[in-house]
Amino acid sequence: MRAELLERLRKVKLIISDVDGVFTDGSIYLADDGREIKRFHVLDGAGIALIRAIQFPFAVISGRNSAVTTYRMKELGLEKALFQGNLAKLEPYAAIKKQFGVEDEEVAYIGDDIIDIPLLRRVGVPIAVANALPEVKAQAIYVTEHSGGSGAVREVIELILRAQGKMEAAVAILTKDTYKDA
Repeated sequence: MRAELLERLRKVKLIISDVDGVFTDGSIYLADDGREIKRFHVLDGAGIALIRAIQFPFAVISGRNSAVTTYRMKELGLEKALFQGNLAKLEPYAAIKKQFGVEDEEVAYIGDDIIDIPLLRRVGVPIAVANALPEVKAQAIYVTEHSGGSGAVREVIELILRAQGKMEAAVAILTKDTYKDA
């Protein structure tokens, strides 16, 4: 791991993520009655469980309002840190920073689309998923190996926890067992 990336990862006190294209593959399925369906990956949910085990904050900003997103984030215990329906993400970002008492350099943000670029330029650890647009990847200090909806969120969580030496503790708390980093 590059020294600059490791140094930045060690400062992170909050992870913020987009939803569509990051937690999901970006697909939205609509039934003939208008019901929306999205596919979320279980690895990402397990990653959220890992950081929640050590009370590491995670927030979500989505440009779209979605009942499915609300449901999934509530299921993950993130409903109090969920902001939806604002394509201009800097406003909810300011509220999240205030809510968690962090500075820009203490934030990692995961995005995939052009509306994420203003946040990627602002945070200490800008991250793009593997399937992000090229313009988004150009803003990132780290591009995930996994695509959105296929474990990218989990990858970022583990990257940060390992850089901070917290992975073993998170797994031990979550599983009530001991674990040795591989």
